[in-house]
Amino acid sequence: MNHVSRLITTALLLTGTYASGQKLIELKSNEKANKIDVVVDGKPFTSYFFPGEAVLKKAVLYPVYSPQGNLITRGWPLDPRPGERVDHPHHVGIWFNYEDVNGYDYWNNSNTPPNPNAKYGTIRHTGIKSKKDGKRAELTVTADWVEDNGKGKKVLQETTTYFFTASDKQRIIDRITVLKAVEDAHFKDVKDGMFAIRVARQLELPSTKAEKYTDANGVVTAVPKLDNTGVTGNYRSSEGVEGAKVWSTRGRWMNLTGKISKEDVSIVLIDHPKNVNYPTYWHARDYGLFALNPLGEKVFTEGKKELNYQLKKGQSVVFRYRVVITSGKPTDAELNKLADAFAK
Repeated sequence: MNHVSRLITTALLLTGTYASGQKLIELKSNEKANKIDVVVDGKPFTSYFFPGEAVLKKAVLYPVYSPQGNLITRGWPLDPRPGERVDHPHHVGIWFNYEDVNGYDYWNNSNTPPNPNAKYGTIRHTGIKSKKDGKRAELTVTADWVEDNGKGKKVLQETTTYFFTASDKQRIIDRITVLKAVEDAHFKDVKDGMFAIRVARQLELPSTKAEKYTDANGVVTAVPKLDNTGVTGNYRSSEGVEGAKVWSTRGRWMNLTGKISKEDVSIVLIDHPKNVNYPTYWHARDYGLFALNPLGEKVFTEGKKELNYQLKKGQSVVFRYRVVITSGKPTDAELNKLADAFAK
C-alpha cells in the first residue's frame, strides 16, 4: 500500500456513522454524457459530472436534488432557469478548488474568465478508480491540477472518494480528498476557496442592495439587487452567528435554510477536526455562494494572522468534508450530533 492509499484508507475510517433507514443508492455510468448519476430509489440525487475543459475547468457534483426532488443548485450557466443570477460562471454545483496555487487561479477559471490576463489552472479529471452501489455508495475518482489552462506542468495529483447515503428526509455526501504535491505547492492566503456549493435562487438571502466583489487579481464582479419573491435563505453557524454576518467567521458547521416550493430545505457543510486549520473560515455570501475556506486566514482576519500553507514535493494532505441536505428544519443539537459522528 503506497502513501496516498494509506492516507485514503485512514481518512475513510474517520467518516463516522450515518442516518438510520438508509436507502439503496445506485451509481450509473453515462459515458456519452461524461457523468455518473447517483440515484436513490430510481430518482436523481446528483451526478459526478466531468464534461471536459471545453465546458468546465473542473469536475463537479451537478445538479443536486433535495429529498423531495427540488433542485438546490443553481442552473446557470449549464441549464439556466428563470429569475436566476448570472454572475460567476465558475460557480457550478458542488466543487473543490482554490484561487491561488503557485500563482495560478483554479477557482475563477471558466470559458469566460474574469481577467483574460491572469494565470489560470485547470483541474483535469483523469479517471474513475472504483464505484460501488449500496446503502453507503462509494465513488473514487482522480484528477490533476495543471497550470496554464491545462497546458503547463502538473502541480498536484488528486484522489477523491465520495460516500453517498440517503434516508426519507436526508441526503449525505462525504468528500475525502487527498492532494499529493508533484511539485512544491504554495497556497497563498486568498478568499476564494475551497469547498463550495452554488445554491438555487430560493436559498439565497433576500437582496438588500447591489454589491461588488473583488478577487485576488483586482477583478470586480457586480452582483445586482433582485426581486426577492420566493427568496427565503438564511445562514446559521455552529457558533450561533446568523445571516450575512457569518462571512469570515469560524465554525465547525454552517446551516443554510430556506424553502423551495413547499419544502423546508436545510443544507449543512461540516468541517472535520483533522482538516488543516480547523475550524474553518466561512466564505458564505448572501447571493448564493456557500463555501468554506481554511486557507484564507490573512483575508478573513484582515491581516492579523497568516497561514501560508505549503506542500513540499512528495508530501500529501487530506481534506474531509460532509454535506447534509435535509427536508425539514434540523436543530443545532441534531447538527452537532452529525458533526460529532463525522468527527469520529
